[in-house]
Amino acid sequence: MFRTFLQEDTIFGDVTSEYIIPPDMTAEGIVFPREKCVVAGLEYLRDELISLGFDVWISQDGKIAERNEAVMKIRGNARKLLMVERTVLNILGRLSGIATETRKVVDIVKEINPNIRIAATRKTLWGRLDKMAVILGGGDPHRWSLGDMVMIKDNHIALVGFEEAIKRAKRVSFTKKIEVEVENGEMAIKAARMGVDIIMLDNLSPDEVCKISREIRRHSNAIIEVSGGITPNNVKDYAKCDIDVISMGHLTHSVRSINFSMEVKRLKNI
Repeated sequence: MFRTFLQEDTIFGDVTSEYIIPPDMTAEGIVFPREKCVVAGLEYLRDELISLGFDVWISQDGKIAERNEAVMKIRGNARKLLMVERTVLNILGRLSGIATETRKVVDIVKEINPNIRIAATRKTLWGRLDKMAVILGGGDPHRWSLGDMVMIKDNHIALVGFEEAIKRAKRVSFTKKIEVEVENGEMAIKAARMGVDIIMLDNLSPDEVCKISREIRRHSNAIIEVSGGITPNNVKDYAKCDIDVISMGHLTHSVRSINFSMEVKRLKNI
């Protein structure tokens, strides 16, 4: 991802630095957030920058950084440093935004039920990087890819039917869990009786979730997941129910990036 963004940014070079900065000048860039946040993406960026010939120091992924606290120092050719600046800051900003929002939600839910996991969804912009940021914020990545588990959603059901979808899913290897998305109590109980591993209560109100989850517990030991329209504003209401996982597209599709800056100074040598 880093190389793709950098290539897009420099497809015609960095005309400003090439005309202004001497080719043999060396410099150090100090990276810091403009606001308190959970930092994410440092290790990923360090490895990418080292491969470009930079010397890199980083703080720690997953830590809470204060406003203006240095989290990364990059030393190397000055032209090249200015060339990578915006790509570094953009990646840190998005990933730290996801990690910060995830930590916020995890802390909210922990006060009510510390056993509930806060999970991402597949509504990601940068795939694995977004999910890595969720982990650094204390959340669960959910599926990394379509091959991780069987997840029966509304469109599968629309094509072959609810019970038939579950029956066919049970042909899969014992190493794969089966999850089914349900929209009401009747579907949930039917899924429980058919022995699925995970039941997702989708787009239901907190009251409906609490009621249905109690019924599921009477019929099954399945993991109960809740998803659909859940935000930091209403997550407390869902956390009061007898559930195991709250998955939130909000963590990745509605997140606000953190504002990072880089201050650069000239070095006599490295």
